[in-house]
Amino acid sequence: MPRKLKQEDEVAIRKTEAANEASVRQKQQELSRSTSLEGFNVKQQATTAVPSPISGQTPEQNGSASASQTTEKKTPKRSRASDSKRFKIFCGSANHALCEEVCKFMGVPLGETRMQRFSDGEIYFQLLENVRGADVFVIQPTCHPVDEHLVELLIMIDALKRASAGRITVVIPYYGYARQDRKDRPRVAISSKLVADLLTTAGANRALLVDLHAAQIQGFFNIPVDHLFASPVLVSYFRELNLPNLTVVSPDAGGVERARFFAKKLDVPLAIVDKRRTDINVTEVMHVIGDVQGRTCLILDDIIDTAGTLVKTVDALLAQGATQVYACASHPVLSGPAVERIAASPLVEVVVTNTIPLREDALRVGKIKVLSIAGLLGRAIESIHMETSVSSLFN
Repeated sequence: MPRKLKQEDEVAIRKTEAANEASVRQKQQELSRSTSLEGFNVKQQATTAVPSPISGQTPEQNGSASASQTTEKKTPKRSRASDSKRFKIFCGSANHALCEEVCKFMGVPLGETRMQRFSDGEIYFQLLENVRGADVFVIQPTCHPVDEHLVELLIMIDALKRASAGRITVVIPYYGYARQDRKDRPRVAISSKLVADLLTTAGANRALLVDLHAAQIQGFFNIPVDHLFASPVLVSYFRELNLPNLTVVSPDAGGVERARFFAKKLDVPLAIVDKRRTDINVTEVMHVIGDVQGRTCLILDDIIDTAGTLVKTVDALLAQGATQVYACASHPVLSGPAVERIAASPLVEVVVTNTIPLREDALRVGKIKVLSIAGLLGRAIESIHMETSVSSLFN
């Protein structure tokens, strides 16, 4: 009997030792597995510890958020307008100062280009940076010399198209040939339509224009056109002046709609000057429609070219009893004797925008004041790039 108990004790001891050895081996395997995954676990913890930009909490606080979901949420969506690789602005030689103002307003660098002229006058243009797939805006008013700046713009568009730009939007603060928009005489060209076709054929995908001479010019384009008005900038200026007994005056029947909008914004009366054009750049004022007796008059036009119409309109208003006369326009073409006529006229002030750079002699005339539309253009460019409403700029 004692011998049998001893054998059973030995069996029990061997089973216990075997169980202990199996337990030790299992613990060693678990320890080895946890050690091999230690680096991965640390990285996973570092990722999941980032707070979610939506809830502001870590996954431990949110509950059971996965590491992959947290990684996707922690990266905020970038604004396309601030991505210099996808959004670029280039400019020609017509109005470099305005282009720099627009870029400064938007906080983007001006695109690098090289533009030279050969000895025979031909234009050489080269892009100095990659534009493949980019949303590109080219700022170039077709002002004096009109043909030179127009051809320059066409060459820039062609270079961008051949460089595989994603979309090319031409930003034309002043649209040359806009006044040749119909056949007013036999056997004449509709040059405004021709320019629209040239821009489209060169490769423009969209156009951004400012204060067209006739709004119907938009229909000459076979691409989308956004038509801006400088009136918000001009209205703001004259609203701050708070001129007494103000009346807005349209210098011709064609500008009545523009003047009516301006007068409505300022909440003032409207008058019209009837004129008869006897030849190109020559006009004869006939009479004033509306009461201007004892009132301050503000002549509103889209273009001041030779200033012949402007000066004769001023004389007609003063002859009808106006106390003082101001003038404003979007595009200061100021060709020929325009500057001398304005300086010698009884005008108190002529307010224009910087769609066209002023001539040097115009800068020396104290009556001429320039307002910038860089902010207006910048907001419109951003709206086009971000695919938001441009018309909201005027509300």
